[in-house]
Amino acid sequence: MEFSERLSALAAKVRNQREAITTEEATKNAFVMPFISSILGYDVFDPLEVVPEYTADVGTKKGEKVDYAIMRDGEVQILIECKKSVEPLAIEHAAQLYRYFSVTNARIAVLTNGEVYRFYTDLDEPNRMDRRPFLVLDLNDIDETLVPELRKLTKEAFDLDSVISAAGELKYIGEIKRALAAQFREPDDDWIRLLTARVYDRSFTKKVRDQFAPLVAKAAAQYLNDQVNSRLKTALGSGVHAPAAEEAEVTSAESAAADLDRDTGITTTLEELEGYQIVKAIACSEVKPQRITHRDSKSYFAVLLDDNNRKTIARLHFNGKSRRYLGVFDAEKNETRHLIESPDDIYLHAEAIRSSVRNYLAD
Repeated sequence: MEFSERLSALAAKVRNQREAITTEEATKNAFVMPFISSILGYDVFDPLEVVPEYTADVGTKKGEKVDYAIMRDGEVQILIECKKSVEPLAIEHAAQLYRYFSVTNARIAVLTNGEVYRFYTDLDEPNRMDRRPFLVLDLNDIDETLVPELRKLTKEAFDLDSVISAAGELKYIGEIKRALAAQFREPDDDWIRLLTARVYDRSFTKKVRDQFAPLVAKAAAQYLNDQVNSRLKTALGSGVHAPAAEEAEVTSAESAAADLDRDTGITTTLEELEGYQIVKAIACSEVKPQRITHRDSKSYFAVLLDDNNRKTIARLHFNGKSRRYLGVFDAEKNETRHLIESPDDIYLHAEAIRSSVRNYLAD
């Protein structure tokens, strides 16, 4: 299994078991140890590689322990402190990591609740752990741009120098992205004032602020939606005008052969392909895009996982004269149809589509 596939599998495990994990010890066993072993590649049962309850005397504090120390060549390289998964991470949780970081050779410290992993180093002051992480891995929303950097910390490809050299850029890019995401979700006064000043040349009063606050939020949401639709239309256009180059990404050879055997009276419309691209974009939060395929028929257009008609993610009932329906499937594979006005309305059922994918992954 490839590195990214192992990461996706662990993310699915976290989603499926989250409700049952309520203690720190359960979090370690169910989530953190699999992360150390299957993702980072270290043997959690070999004390030469992973030391649980690692102890080092720190000043006047004797016998304090950090949850895990990952070793290489007899030296501590990574320290990991765990909190229970139901508890959001806070900087106060990193107190022991701060103390241990200064008295060991570790250059990487990790604070985690099994779902979110915050990676720290000493960019600001040598041998003193930064207060802000340079990399944040959220298994509920994996940032694919961070995967290559995470891989550098694995046993197989350990490259500490490369990680440290990239940490500064990663740290500030990550913080800027999170700041932008926060502004898109709920713009603050400074953000509203900045954008309002670009389009409104009068004084920024409280009345103006109240008028523009919802407009900024609405414009931000529409901008993101426009960007997504633009990319989908580009992909759709590529699929229509260059099928030989794109077909391998959306159907397997077996599916293509099956298409030839089916009734040639089937017509796949551009609207169905647009709907397919939207379902695929939504499902890609759970699996690799290559695993999402489609099959058309006279009755409906099916979106499948792994090109398997027993793993139908959704059906597009777009063949009616005036009405369109999106069919989604529950854990018992029962289909529920939703009336939609246009393919864009598929986004309203994104969670049901993701849930359908997760149900198949759990089988």
